[in-house]
Amino acid sequence: MFNNEPLEKFDPELHAILLDEEKRQKETINLIASENLINASVKECLGHVVSNKYSEGYPRKRYYGGNDYIDKIEELCCQRALDVFNLSSEEWGVNVQSLSGSAANVQALYALIGIKGKILGMHLCSGGHLTHGFYDEKKKVSVTSDMFESRLYKSNSEGYVDLDVVREMALSFKPNVIICGYSSYPRDLDYKKFREIADEVNAYLLADIAHISSFVACGDLNNPFLYADVVTTTTHKILRGPRSAMIFFNKKRNPGIEQKINSSVFPSFQGGPHNNKIAAVACQLKEVKTESFKKYTKQVIANSKALAKFLMNNNIDLVTNGTDNHIVLLDLRNFGITGSKLQEVCNAINISLNKNTIPSDNDCVSPNGARLGTPAMTTRGAKENDMEFIANTLLKAIKIAVSLQEKYGKKLVDFKKGLTNNPELDTLKNEVIQWVTQFAFP
Repeated sequence: MFNNEPLEKFDPELHAILLDEEKRQKETINLIASENLINASVKECLGHVVSNKYSEGYPRKRYYGGNDYIDKIEELCCQRALDVFNLSSEEWGVNVQSLSGSAANVQALYALIGIKGKILGMHLCSGGHLTHGFYDEKKKVSVTSDMFESRLYKSNSEGYVDLDVVREMALSFKPNVIICGYSSYPRDLDYKKFREIADEVNAYLLADIAHISSFVACGDLNNPFLYADVVTTTTHKILRGPRSAMIFFNKKRNPGIEQKINSSVFPSFQGGPHNNKIAAVACQLKEVKTESFKKYTKQVIANSKALAKFLMNNNIDLVTNGTDNHIVLLDLRNFGITGSKLQEVCNAINISLNKNTIPSDNDCVSPNGARLGTPAMTTRGAKENDMEFIANTLLKAIKIAVSLQEKYGKKLVDFKKGLTNNPELDTLKNEVIQWVTQFAFP
């Protein structure tokens, strides 16, 4: 016996919440740099009966029977992953079972150096990710700073990676792995120089390209595969697929690495893979090879540069004064407000963005910046000229935040009192909804 009723009939309470979320997304200017919108084919894969299947192990080496077609799906996904980045299967391998980017980073690091190996990554406040070994003065925040011995390099005062500082720290600390590739860094990277530093201290080079994978695949940014030993990426950000991850590893440079990576993913950290996600990743990788997707990635960058220009025309400071990719990082210090307050105001007017640390910050809880990204709105069809409306609306939101802080105080709990029954916010929200609903929603 099984239930085959549609969700609307079986669980109207949940169905109503899901409809509300869909409405919110359609009526929101989404500037979350790590979010995007999946297409109908990816959705179809995510809801497929392959979710029913257990398939611990790897193709042709499973611990359960009945995996003939699951093997074909995973092999197809691996083949397409290598093809997308123009990688030879003789030189590179890929694991597509990791459930998330954080998991992939931990699994890759464990495979390379084991417990208590030494890693050198970028500080969270400078744009690094939690899983790059982040800790603060009070505690080891990420498990990667507990499992491994980590040190953190920072960007310079202008927001750029200082490779001379990275080299000095590497020579002193002698890490086993150097990590490059970040979560809130608006510029391209010199992977060749990172490789030289890694070679100087006999370290692996791991490139985390979760935020820029499509730009790498389409040739819009520098290529880390020419220099890295391991490359990790999520599949749901600029790649526009399901929420999953991949670990690429250079077999030619590192004999034996394939077995280490695969055994780290399963059985060390995970059990059965999520086959619906692997199918959805395979589906999306096919789209990445199309000319229309290549045009999309170029448009994302064009929109990001245009947004940066319009913001600076509005006298809004940006970290590094611009961008090479999809990220625009606001520096709000001149307005005297935190990213948390801007995020709250933007939530009230149907703009999604996230508070974010900037290089001058020491406090990650109440940062002085906000991170913007253009992938989702580009997917909906926005172009360079549309970025002017967004920039102007953000300036209005900043001014409202400044006004509310003056009236209600700097404490966030007091500040939020000004967000309710606020006609100015209601008017601006209606303007946003009217503007954003002109764009298509997949």
